[in-house]
Formats: sequence, C-alpha cells, structure tokens
Amino acid sequence: MDKREALNWEEFLTPEVLRGKLISTSLFLTVFQVLKESIIERIENFYTFGFDEAGWRVDPQYEVDVLSRDKSRVYASLKWLLDRGAIDQADLGQFERLKLCRNKLAHDLASVSLGTSTEHLTLFPAMVELLSKIERWWIVNVEIPTNEDFDGVEIDEAGIVPGRLMTVKILADLALGSDKEAKAYLDYFKEHHGGNATK
Repeated sequence: MDKREALNWEEFLTPEVLRGKLISTSLFLTVFQVLKESIIERIENFYTFGFDEAGWRVDPQYEVDVLSRDKSRVYASLKWLLDRGAIDQADLGQFERLKLCRNKLAHDLASVSLGTSTEHLTLFPAMVELLSKIERWWIVNVEIPTNEDFDGVEIDEAGIVPGRLMTVKILADLALGSDKEAKAYLDYFKEHHGGNATK
C-alpha cells in the first residue's frame, strides 16, 4: 500500500473526516436537485393557470414554447431561459459540469468516501451562484413587474434574497457550520414558533 492510499484509508476510518465528506456530498446532491427544480418548475408554473379535478391546468403553449426544444425537460427549460437572457452559454457549460459531478457523486460515492474526489467542493459555490442568477431573474423580470404592489417602487436587485437561496444557506449552515450557528436557527424557531409545536 503506497503512502497516498494509506492516507485515504486513514481518513476513511476517521469518523469526523468521513462524516464531513458524506455531509458535503449530500449537500451538493440536495442543492443540485433544488437547482433542477428551479429551472423546471419556475417555467412550468409560469404556464399553469388553475386547478381542476384532473390536477393543475398547464397551458398547451408550454409544450410548444418549452418542451418542444429538447426531449429532456431540464435542457428544454435551460434553452427557454437562454432565449430570454436569463442565462448565457457559460451558464449552460457550468450546468453541464455540475451535472457530471452530480452523476459521479451519485454513482461513485466510494471515490468521495476514500478521499479521491473533491470536485464537488470546488463546484458548490458556482452551483449556488447559478441558482441565485436564475431565481433573481424570475423575481426581477416576472414577479415584480406583474405585482402592482411594486408599481413605482425602486428595487435594489442586489438586495433580493430568493427563497430557494435562503433555504440553501440554511442547509449549508446547519450541515457545515459550527454548532453555534446551527443552534441559532433552532433557538430562533423555538422563540418564535416553538410554543405551537407542543400544542
């Protein structure tokens, strides 16, 4: 056994190190799913106009405008976003890298556990940035213009924190932050809502 292999096994057999790797991997997989949902669901919801006994009513134009672009819903949705300037070609390339990394993690967890793969740690900030870009585009270009409450109101785009982005921040803080950071969320929740949990 060479030195590198011995070090990998030593890390694998160290509970704190292995837990950290498994947590960071799980976080990457979870946030990638959040990104995919943002890409697909935002557009599908845009074409949804009510509910009946059969479920949500999606405008047939969704098939024409979006799904006809690619056999994959996520790639069809990405192309729709690209055409509207929500993302660019560099973002498409970044998504491809994220997807390849996600697939490797999902299908080869052993390489992460044994310390031979750390690409997900490098790509994680880029994934959060892409999620943020897409979510902010929807808020600035769709939600605000169609909400009369914002008529005449000056919007600080840099100050917009989308709900999905806040969820990712909480997940990251709870999973990777200090015990003090994690406890702060629980303490806040108990102070403002905890009394209802025991009733």
